[in-house]
Amino acid sequence: MTKKIKIDGMMCEHCRTRVEKALLEVPGVKVKVDLITKTATVSSDKEIDEKELRRVITNTGYTVVSVE
Repeated sequence: MTKKIKIDGMMCEHCRTRVEKALLEVPGVKVKVDLITKTATVSSDKEIDEKELRRVITNTGYTVVSVE
């Protein structure tokens, strides 16, 4: 399963690292964060809880625009 998350507020490598680190705390996920498109692509072998992803990102100080 893969989800693409559009994130508002990421502007630099520090932002990318914070979001990546936070998402990697969700058990069993792999993450790729792209500053140009302001997205994080999260993949896992099992179901990914969208609410958990939103919570983790919001807790780091960024805004989730959409999850696809």
